[in-house]
Amino acid sequence: MKLTKKSHSCVRLEKDGRTLVIDPGGFSEEDAALGADAVLVTHEHPDHFDEGRLRTALEADPAAEIWTLKSVAERISAAFPGRVHTVGHGDTFTAAGFDVQVHGELHAVIHPDIPRVTNVGYLVDGKLFHPGDALTVPDHPVETLMLPVMAPWNKISEVIDYVREVRPQRAYDVHDALLTDLARPIYDRQIGALGGCEHLRLAPGASARL
Repeated sequence: MKLTKKSHSCVRLEKDGRTLVIDPGGFSEEDAALGADAVLVTHEHPDHFDEGRLRTALEADPAAEIWTLKSVAERISAAFPGRVHTVGHGDTFTAAGFDVQVHGELHAVIHPDIPRVTNVGYLVDGKLFHPGDALTVPDHPVETLMLPVMAPWNKISEVIDYVREVRPQRAYDVHDALLTDLARPIYDRQIGALGGCEHLRLAPGASARL
């Protein structure tokens, strides 16, 4: 499997000539979803779900499909009949040749006064987990964790404890558009020293083989 990091929380996965994209939101590149055989969206917030990007990708490829939760699906399903699939915690499916399990139900708490939206994470091929905006621990071993390192809803101690609980072999940073280059060494040092796994970072556009 080839992992390519896009800006913020978006990643592209490639295997056997097919491409799966997760969370091509408004903080990611304009073409982040283009060329995808399948797209997964974790929740409705605009840094993870950009309707224009998804419509462009689906219009460019009549065979492309989306799997997501109800709040996102109901906004685009009418325009693409049969190509937008609603999923929830516990569901399993195959998208672009990847086996996917759905874990989690709610977005992390931003503030008690802000209602929590639905959020799902995706375990891909039983190896790579993208939690979206939550610190969901799947009931399955994880080799590669896409780690949300910086958000209005977390702090670094929670991020470190999350890595310790999931116990992946490696963790790659996502949800990092709000993190300045000046602060990155602090996160790298603390997560790397205390998380208990290999902590890695890819620049947008860079790739790794898993």
